[in-house]
Order: sequence, then structure tokens, then C-alpha cells
Amino acid sequence: MTKKFNLSDDSVVVVIGSGAGGGVLANELAQRGIDVVCLEAGRRLAQADIVNNDTEMFGKLTWLDPRVASGQAIPGFPVWTCKTVGGTTMHWTASCPRLQEHEFKARSTYGEIAGANLVDWPLDLQELAPYYSLAEDRMGVTGTHDIPRLPGNNNYKVLEAGARKVGYTEINTNNVAINSEARDGRAACLQIGFCTSGCVIQAKWSTLYTEMPAAEKTGHFELRPESMVVAIKHDKQGRASEVHYLNGDGELKKQKLRAVCVAGNAVETSRLLLNSASNRFPGGLANSSDQVGRNYMRHFIAGVVGEMPGSVNIHRGAHQAGIVKDESGHNPERGFAGGILMLTAPFTPEIFAKFLQPGGWGRDLASTLENYDHLAAMLVHGEDLPEMTNRITVHSKQKDAYGLPVPIVHYKEHPNTTKMKAYAIEKGKNVYRSLNASKIHTMVDVFPATHNMGTARIGHNAKTSVCNAWGQTHDISNLFISDGSLFPSVGCENPTLTIVALVLRQADYLEDLLKRGNI
Repeated sequence: MTKKFNLSDDSVVVVIGSGAGGGVLANELAQRGIDVVCLEAGRRLAQADIVNNDTEMFGKLTWLDPRVASGQAIPGFPVWTCKTVGGTTMHWTASCPRLQEHEFKARSTYGEIAGANLVDWPLDLQELAPYYSLAEDRMGVTGTHDIPRLPGNNNYKVLEAGARKVGYTEINTNNVAINSEARDGRAACLQIGFCTSGCVIQAKWSTLYTEMPAAEKTGHFELRPESMVVAIKHDKQGRASEVHYLNGDGELKKQKLRAVCVAGNAVETSRLLLNSASNRFPGGLANSSDQVGRNYMRHFIAGVVGEMPGSVNIHRGAHQAGIVKDESGHNPERGFAGGILMLTAPFTPEIFAKFLQPGGWGRDLASTLENYDHLAAMLVHGEDLPEMTNRITVHSKQKDAYGLPVPIVHYKEHPNTTKMKAYAIEKGKNVYRSLNASKIHTMVDVFPATHNMGTARIGHNAKTSVCNAWGQTHDISNLFISDGSLFPSVGCENPTLTIVALVLRQADYLEDLLKRGNI
């Protein structure tokens, strides 16, 4: 049943954002009988709104409010996140590998690297493993809990054949949160290839389809879409006391609260904390360490495309149901720290036309596009290192339609990333060379960041981190961060599974604090 909470109800937990972090946390708390108000900036799409059309869904899903790029971030579109109920789980490719043990210990494993602000996580794989298992079961991740993997599509078969030919062995159709068989009231994947358009048949796990309806059935949850949070306010004791937001009609509303959990993706989470500065917290909320917005990380992502001797039809099949993990470990003999993944990825002719390198225009490009059904493609991505200077700040003058200073996304690639990227691209090319590809193209430094992490890192030391090991901010006991901003380092794996595991762990901690009356 749909629950409505009063704006003056200070017993509720307010969750900001409805994506992987916010959506899961909100549902988990509601299932435990904790009253939750979830504020989502975007609108709630109906089933009829979701179509198999990437261009149309881009406009319906994407966060298009202005963001300023600085450094090497892509001008005009530095990050790709979503503004809709379900958040970026509507657009994601559902790839769910776990972080590896050494990736929780970046400082201990990699040592001191000039320019990098490396630290170890305040928890390890053993501690997070039970929550990884819970997350995989909840999301229906293939290859776990006796859930069959998806079948290999043609793009995967090319990747596998080439990878084995060059000597790789850790190859499969990936752990993905896409139903290989009907599960949880949702259909099995039909391999139609529109994963990033929202998945109209709902085979892909997205919080719009799963967490939101489940939470609403509890009677302890209210979702308020089109509610753009503009500030978190605090009382005289410095505790968060209410959230101010603009509703769909542009009216300012003020919701009282017992605790607040921010899950706006790294850019919006940082902006909200910084924009909520006060006399008591002049540098922004939870920012006594001056770490809010800093240590911004994003996996480098590059495309490698081969023109194959036979037909591939990469547009058919789940996008990232194909992975090679042989390069994912740390091997300093390669000349860099951290690891790399190779993953299948289809691209539309429009994407190829815009970004292929070498591509340009004219007959050469036209011949490649004419050969579209023969193209095979992969993404290579790898670990990015935290740097104090890579950060999210707010503009001193430019404001958006809500009257808020727009975020500035500053990113400059660390030399370690530059070396890793060159290595990864060459290894990807080798896969297609081994199968006699007639041409090999790359798409480098052209994709906006979709894996955005690290701007409110967890740690034991309040002077060098924003949150404790459970995502509770050091400065404000009833203010939590519940998204990828928590990551002190990022490994080479897609972040969503780890985000879900972290917020399931956070839910245990938060429930205990609430029951004890500690917040």
C-alpha cells in the first residue's frame, strides 16, 4: 500500500536517490519496519514509457542538467548518470564482478605511487563477502546461487575464440544481473540487445522494477519522484534535521527526519554536501577533512573494434555478457599498478560514426559502417587511482534551473592510467588480430564517465576520510553516504554490485543504531 508521511514527521529516514545505493537501502530499511521517505530528482517512468530505442531513452533517462568539465573531462558531458526513478540501474549493463581481495588493500599492495592518494579500505573482502552473496541473490546475478549464466552471443563467441587463441583462460559470459531464466516475477532475457534502454521486458535488475514496488508493499515507504534536494539542514547540535527539496511544481518543501542517507551518485552527492554549507560547517557538510569531492575516480574506458571475416551482428544479445579476467590481477611487471577487464560491448552505427579512431569521414568510414554486421567490439577498462586534485566542486557563478551552483567535474589522468590504457588497448587488438580481423579501430577518451566513485571515502581516520566503515559521516552521526562515493579505491570491476553490498551492510548498522536510540 502507498504510504504518505507528513513533512513534520521527524521519525523517518530520508534516502536521497533511488538507484543502486538509495533504492536498495530504502527497500531494505522498509522491509525491517523502518519508515522511509525516498526523494528522487527524476520522474517515475511507466512501463509504456520504456521502449527499445537508445536515442529516445537517452532523453528519458539521462541527467541533462548542466555540469562543467575541467581538465581532461569531456566538455559538456563529463559524466553519464541518470535522473529517473531507478537511477543509473535503468541504463547500466548489469555487469556484477566482485572486487578482488588485493583491491581492498591498494596502499599495501601497490605501495607509494607519486601523485596518488592511496589508502587501504577499512574493511576487507572477507568482511564484505556475506553481503556480496546477499546482493547477488537479491539481484539474480548469473553464475551465483545456482543461477545459470546467459548463453554466449556472437560477439562473445568472437571474444572467447580470440582470447583463447592468445592464451587467456578466464573467460565466460560474466556475472550479470539479468535473468537467464524467469525469476522474481520477471521474464528471462530475450537477447534483443537494448540493455541500456531500460530493458522493456524487465529481465535486467533495476530498482524501478524490483526495490521500489517491494518497498511500497511494506507500508513503511514513500517514494517522492521529481523531488530535487537542494540542501540538508542541521540543528543547533549539528545533527541533520531536515531536507529541503523542490517538488515537480517548483515548490520548496522541508522534510523533517531522524537520519538522512545520500545516494545521488558521486557528483550530486558531493554537490549536495558542498552546497549545504553553514556557519557551523563552512566547507560543506561532513567536510572537516576537506575530502568531500576529492579523490574522484572513474575507470578508464576504451573501445576496441575489429572488422571480422564473417558476420557477427553485435547488436543482438546482452551487452556485457562476455568477460576476460586474465589481466585483472596486479602485475607490476606490466609497468603499472592495478588490473584490467575486457568485456563485450555493442555499439550503434551512430556511435561508431562519431567515435571510431581512425575514422574521420569519407569512404574509409563509410566502408566500415557498411560492414557493420561484421564488427566485433569490446570495452577495456581498468583501475583508476585516487588523486586529491581530481575532484567535484561547485561553480562560483553558474547556476542551474533549481538555483543551485552547478558542479564542476575536474579530472586529469594519472600516468599509471595512461600506461594501463595503452597496454589494455594493445591486448584487446591482439584478440581480434588473432582471428584475422581486416581492420581494427579504437574509441579512446571519448566516453563520459559512467563509473563515478570516491568523493566521500570511508576510513578509520576522520582527518583523512569522510565516513567510517559503514558510511556514517564522521562529522554528523545521523548523516550517511550510500553510493559509490564511499570507495577509497576502485579496483577494475564495475562498481554496482559493491555498492549494493555496502548498503546492505550499512542497513544492518543503521538499524542497530536506530534500535539503540543512538541516532
